[in-house]
Amino acid sequence: MPRGGSPQLPAGAVPAEPMSIGEVANPPFAVAPDPGTLFKRRADRFATLAPGHALEPYLRFLSKLSEAQHAAQVDGPKLDQPSSDALELAHKHAMPPLSLAGLDLDSALDATLLDIIKRIDASEAPAATRAAITAIGDMDAPSREKLFQAVIDDEIPEDKIAEHVLAAAALQVHVSRLASGLDASRLQRVADSACPSCGGAPVSSMVVGWEGAHGARFCTCSICATHWHVPRIHCLVCGTEKGVAYHSIENGNDTIMGETCEACSSYVKMFHQHKDPALDPVADDVASLDLDMTLAKENWQRASVNPFLMGY
Repeated sequence: MPRGGSPQLPAGAVPAEPMSIGEVANPPFAVAPDPGTLFKRRADRFATLAPGHALEPYLRFLSKLSEAQHAAQVDGPKLDQPSSDALELAHKHAMPPLSLAGLDLDSALDATLLDIIKRIDASEAPAATRAAITAIGDMDAPSREKLFQAVIDDEIPEDKIAEHVLAAAALQVHVSRLASGLDASRLQRVADSACPSCGGAPVSSMVVGWEGAHGARFCTCSICATHWHVPRIHCLVCGTEKGVAYHSIENGNDTIMGETCEACSSYVKMFHQHKDPALDPVADDVASLDLDMTLAKENWQRASVNPFLMGY
């Protein structure tokens, strides 16, 4: 498809339309995650999406993995929050206070990973996951630390995807617990495509129906699940508002769309959570993989990250 023309998909791409500013009351910039409900709700969503889906076995496994994440956060070890000096320094320089680049890959994170794999029923897991559980259990702590670092650096060996999916699941639990202890009102913009809590990449964006923020758009961090407010009709990669269009699958769900940017050829999914409150930024991203495949055929480049889509 020529980049100079109007992008087309089987369902057609619709151009961006200005929103009514009156729809948005006064949305906060950032909303901290609640690990106590986050993973349980996600597990339920994966379970709801699974029946009859082309990815049903994987969605069912991810539901079980999310349940293990929930249990791990309930029984997780005590965490050391950043010191007041570190928080003030991050605030002064508008940096994420839990920057993944400098995250302490400590014994608490390692214990979380071991707890998660202990809770997964290997008999219900894919063969690659069963092998990964055994491999992780046999590793020493420094070797598991390398798994976490590879996830943070987005340098995943193609033959070790299952191990790194499990490591990412532990990172999500660990960093979301840390992020839940931050004062969200003090978080500052790092970039449209970077989490203000940890600097992680977004998994997707949502137009929400929350009280006081109806119609506002928030990105969700792929690691810590912090939400941050970003403009509507706005490329998260290059910041332009021109050449932005929206794509959906023919006869598909119009609450899930791909926001494409003609200027940089990127896209990020946008979920209309205000129309369907059950939408989950991680679970529904996995379940809408067909949209990613369609956009990839049109040469759009995904600009968001989902640890559960490693290898796709």
